[in-house]
Amino acid sequence: MYSPVSFDASKGSPHAGARLILHTDGAARGNPGPAAAGIVVERTNGDVLLQTGKYLGEMPNNQAEYRALILGLRAASEFRPAAVDVFMDSELVVRQMTGVYQVRDATLRQLYQEAMTLVRAIPTVSFTHVRRAQNAVADRLANQALNQQQRLSRQPNE
Repeated sequence: MYSPVSFDASKGSPHAGARLILHTDGAARGNPGPAAAGIVVERTNGDVLLQTGKYLGEMPNNQAEYRALILGLRAASEFRPAAVDVFMDSELVVRQMTGVYQVRDATLRQLYQEAMTLVRAIPTVSFTHVRRAQNAVADRLANQALNQQQRLSRQPNE
C-alpha cells in the first residue's frame, strides 16, 4: 500500500524543481467516525512517486480531508518540487484553500493554517476540485486504510 521512491536526502531529490501532481482524499465512515487519508504523488507524465493510505482516528469528514491534504503536501515537499498541482474531491477544502470560502470552524481553521504553512514552502501550488471518479486512486487508498483498521480492531487481543 505504501510505495515511496527512495532517495538520499543529503544528495537532494532527483525530482527537485519538477512539477508534481498530488491527489488526496479524506474519508470518514460516520460524521464523526473512523477516518483515513489517501495520498498519491506523481510526476506530470503519470509516474507514481508515492501512494499510501493512512488511518487517522475518529473525526468528521472535513477534518479528514484537511489531514489528507496536509499529509500529501508534506509528502510532496520531500521531493522539493517547483510546483504542486493538488486535486481533491472536497469542494469545501479546495474553495477554502483558494480563498473563495472563509474558514469559520475553529478546528478547520487550525488545519487550514497548517496546510497554508506547507503551501507557502512550495514555490507554486494550485488547487483543483475534481469528481470522485477523477480521484479514484486516493479514494481507494483511504478506504483500504479504513478497511485494514476495521479488520485489525476486530482481531482478538493475544
